[in-house]
Amino acid sequence: MSNSLAFVQRIEGWLGLLSKLCLIICAIALTVLVASFGWLVWGRYVMNVTPTWVEQLGLLLVAYIAFLGAAVGIHEQFHLGVTLFRDALGPKVSGFLRFIIDIILASFGAVMLYGGIVLFNFGWDTLLPMLNIPESFRTLAMVCSGGLIMLFAGCRAVFRVIYWRNGERYPDPVHHEES
Repeated sequence: MSNSLAFVQRIEGWLGLLSKLCLIICAIALTVLVASFGWLVWGRYVMNVTPTWVEQLGLLLVAYIAFLGAAVGIHEQFHLGVTLFRDALGPKVSGFLRFIIDIILASFGAVMLYGGIVLFNFGWDTLLPMLNIPESFRTLAMVCSGGLIMLFAGCRAVFRVIYWRNGERYPDPVHHEES
């Protein structure tokens, strides 16, 4: 194995750890979301004191779950896609189309990152109701997701080129449907 392919595999390992960290954050956010809504039900129907902050916290947590989950989907290649025509065109054309898709996804991530930074800066002086934290904490999820999508898809596009230059095809994951 060439040095460049070994380097790619090391970077893929780090990207995999980053993806797992995102999943852990999503799992923690989901756990806090469920627990806070349990507290809402307990407070409203048992204690007769409705905790008003739960809805805003829920919206904040759902943003992180959705955006970080989307970035993980890009890394794991579980994102929505129509592969019928791409896969029917043969391995060379299919490989080229996968490269183009990675470039488009990385570009989308870059636009998302830029737009998220603009929204982050814009919302810093506005507070989220009931939580009294800057609105920017909600748009931080978009910033992180855009950067991660750009990183995951952009690295994969570069990895495809490195594999191609070494005379090999980049090993895309094979997802089997459960029956």
